[in-house]
Amino acid sequence: MKVSWKISVLVIFLTLIGTIVFAEDKTEPVVKFGGRIQNDWTFVDESMRVRETFGEQPSGSEFRRLRIFAKGMVVPNIEFKLQVDFAGGEVKLKDAYIGLKHVPYVGKVRIGHLKEPFSLEESTSSKYITFLERALPVGLAPSRNAGILVGQTVAHGRVTWAAGVFRDTNSFGEARGTAYHLTGRVTALPLYLDDGRELVHIGIGYSFRNPENDVLRFRQRPEVHLASRLIDTGTLEGVKDYQLFGLEGAFVFGRLSVQGEYIVTTINASTYNDPVFKGYYVYASFFLTPGDRRRYAVKSGSFGRVRPNRSVGKGGMGAIEMAIRYSTLNLDGGRVQGGKLRNVTFALNWYLNAHTRVMVNYVHADRLMIGTADYLLTRFQVDF
Repeated sequence: MKVSWKISVLVIFLTLIGTIVFAEDKTEPVVKFGGRIQNDWTFVDESMRVRETFGEQPSGSEFRRLRIFAKGMVVPNIEFKLQVDFAGGEVKLKDAYIGLKHVPYVGKVRIGHLKEPFSLEESTSSKYITFLERALPVGLAPSRNAGILVGQTVAHGRVTWAAGVFRDTNSFGEARGTAYHLTGRVTALPLYLDDGRELVHIGIGYSFRNPENDVLRFRQRPEVHLASRLIDTGTLEGVKDYQLFGLEGAFVFGRLSVQGEYIVTTINASTYNDPVFKGYYVYASFFLTPGDRRRYAVKSGSFGRVRPNRSVGKGGMGAIEMAIRYSTLNLDGGRVQGGKLRNVTFALNWYLNAHTRVMVNYVHADRLMIGTADYLLTRFQVDF
């Protein structure tokens, strides 16, 4: 099955690449293809109680993401994207959608497999996030599912909104059953000066969700992909529905930026006394190299690519960024005792150019009432 999927995906991409036509009148499809490689190395030292409870935490290496994509326009107002991931030895569908742009009143419409509009950290591409992994509470947030999304940027680029109807899917984008989700996000820029060198971002997100077969489970690792899941609600049955609420904020002032989010989920399950799970994170980032900064993507209400002021090989040393993050997630609520986890993460990022970076993270994870674990991680990344 895995081999056949790989062959099929390669055939699709070869076909797309072979039909690229850059026509001046744009009556023919205009296609761009690319991908990303993220190679991670992990070293760990855990306390005896963590080892006894969750097993030995593995050190090792992996390709965190191995993605290729094709995207483009069929005519000036019809877009598409196909993206797959080969990491872990399996083919996983990421983005696969068809979109219509410039639709009156709603801006754009996308149909297919795509991200639900929720959370600043989740909305920011893994190519651009400041740390190797997203913060703990983002484990409550939805990611990609099958659905219909509408949204646009308004008020001269100062406000974005997006909403959609979605269904849970497996790694191949297949959905079964009748469960559905309603998800929306609104962001605003009260301050935006000098092409984003100074800005203030605020946003809210909401999702109403019906779990398939009334079954729900939340669990989370430290901010380390190879780590064990140190908190876990277990399988919750009889969940009629649940809601997600998110608050997000960020500011950039030259080389300094600060970002944070608070996410809470309320669960309608009387057998568990209607538990509430919640978490938050806050982090600060500072560029040591003059003229470098985080860049904001106005159209998506998220952060985008860092472009060093002076790249390696072009008379400079690239951009160097330091960051620190505190995050926490509490899966204790009602009659559910899933546990509490806190992380402190230090980061050092070296952007050789706009498409290549080396990342080093040190993560101190504290599983309350059990013990701690310390992780040293590195990532070598290129995207094209």
